[in-house]
Amino acid sequence: MPELSADLTKLAAYSTGRRLSWLILLALAVGGFGIGTGEFVIMGLMPTMAADLGVSEPQVGHVISAYALGVVVGAPVLAVFGARLYRRHLLLLLMGFFALGNAATALAPGYHSLMLARFVTGLPHGAYFGVAALVAASMVPPHRRAAAVSQVMLGLTIAILIGNPLATLVGQSVDWRYAFVAVSVIALVTIGLIAWFLPLDRSERRSNPLAELQAFRRIQVWYALGIGAIGFAGMFCVFSYLAVTLLEVTQVSPLVVPVAVATFGAGTLAGNLLGGWLFERLQFGAVGVVLIWSVLVLLFFPFAVQTLWSALLAAFLVGTMVALSPPLQTRLMDVAADAQTLAAASHHAAFNVANALGPWLGGLAISAGLGWTVTGYVGAATAALGMLLFLLAWRHQRQHPEDLRPGR
Repeated sequence: MPELSADLTKLAAYSTGRRLSWLILLALAVGGFGIGTGEFVIMGLMPTMAADLGVSEPQVGHVISAYALGVVVGAPVLAVFGARLYRRHLLLLLMGFFALGNAATALAPGYHSLMLARFVTGLPHGAYFGVAALVAASMVPPHRRAAAVSQVMLGLTIAILIGNPLATLVGQSVDWRYAFVAVSVIALVTIGLIAWFLPLDRSERRSNPLAELQAFRRIQVWYALGIGAIGFAGMFCVFSYLAVTLLEVTQVSPLVVPVAVATFGAGTLAGNLLGGWLFERLQFGAVGVVLIWSVLVLLFFPFAVQTLWSALLAAFLVGTMVALSPPLQTRLMDVAADAQTLAAASHHAAFNVANALGPWLGGLAISAGLGWTVTGYVGAATAALGMLLFLLAWRHQRQHPEDLRPGR
């Protein structure tokens, strides 16, 4: 009987710990949902915002760029300055910062103040996802880290699938400012969930800000960031011009465009889960597999958009390129030694560089008269360059295995 009682106690403790882990992952994913909704909603509200602010749609596009710039700047800066904080405290501060930024966006009286508000709102983006990934990875065995990271990122992909269309509907039906009020409320809910479910671990090892900067002395960190910034640019190249490509090439009704965007979002959801699964089985090799897949998908895109059903299939397949994110995020945690906060946050800075690079390169090709479908070929070229960086990183890993953290 004493043995049975002890076994039941262990089982109850295991069940409680497992349930708490899921609640923590849920809290972190809700934050990702809010960030993803706030980041992408302007794409759907661009005409409404342009009319209200008295500016052109390309000028509203600059507001999107201001947010991306905030991510690129804020990810390393806030990661370094937050290195001495407990992760629980840092997550609460970052999400509070995000809530205030979206409230400022909703209250912005004019175009220039809106630009500033979006830049400020983007600052905590990368650091939040980086720290959230570290928290998720710390709760599971080493071989389950990528899956845990993908579960945190699930909030971002669900935002593309559901949050963005709903926020766009709110902005179009009432006022675009209410969409950002809703995002701010989601951020406040996230603060409550993190404060409730994520315990403070005072035994947690904290970093020195100067030690965090040492991550950038590691060549494998630069390889991983380069793969994200260049190899992932193709997805943004195609997605940014997806609506106009469907209207001009496929010649669909404008009512089909939201369906295509939702289909793309479904692809990102599948790709996010697939990326974690691949890393568990192939480790760093998963990055190479996803890049090869990306080249093939992007080369298929120009042919697929000639008919509606193949165009929807192509939109879904392009979305699956998000499978690159969990393996790269986990790879950065592996190669960053004691500077994991900075490296993990910089992952999202790199992806926002891709968000700027892809549309810019696609726009240059379109402006040169190469047609709307050229985005597929441009994207395939960037994915191929990402594959080249992967091969260089792979060769360096074979030649210098000591650069990897022990036991990884």
